[in-house]
Amino acid sequence: MSELSELYQAVILDHNKKPRNFHKLENANRHAEGFNPLCGDQLNVYLQLEDDQVKEVSFEGSGCAISKASASMMTQAVKRKSKQEAETLFNEFHRMAMGELDVETEPNHLGKLTIFAGVRDFPARLKCATLSWHTMHAALNEQQKVSTE
Repeated sequence: MSELSELYQAVILDHNKKPRNFHKLENANRHAEGFNPLCGDQLNVYLQLEDDQVKEVSFEGSGCAISKASASMMTQAVKRKSKQEAETLFNEFHRMAMGELDVETEPNHLGKLTIFAGVRDFPARLKCATLSWHTMHAALNEQQKVSTE
C-alpha cells in the first residue's frame, strides 16, 4: 500500500471515529438535510451565518466512514470563512471529486481536503464524499433538502 493510501485511510478512520463539530448547532440560522439513497448516508448541516461569514458550522447524522470523514473535514474547512470562500471550497471540492480539478497542477484552496482526490476513482463513493458539501451549499443558499439521486 502506498504512503498516500495509508494516509488517506488513517485520516478517514480518524475523522470517522472522532468526527469534528458533530452535534446539533442550537443557534444555527441555516440548516439543510442531505440524503444518499445509494448507501443510506443521511446528515444535517447547521450553519450560523453572520455578516456573510460562517461563524459556526456543525453536522449530525449517520453514514459510511467516507461520508462522515468528509463532513467532519468540511466543517473544519468552512468555519470562519466568508460565504464566498465557503462556496469556492464547495466548487473546488466538487470539481476535484469529479476529476475536473487536478490538485497537483491547478491552484486551489483545498489544503488537507485534497486527501479526497482519489475518490474520483471510485464512482460508488463519489456521492458519499460530496454529500456533506452539497448539503452545506444548500444550507448557505437557504435550501432545505438535498438528495444525491
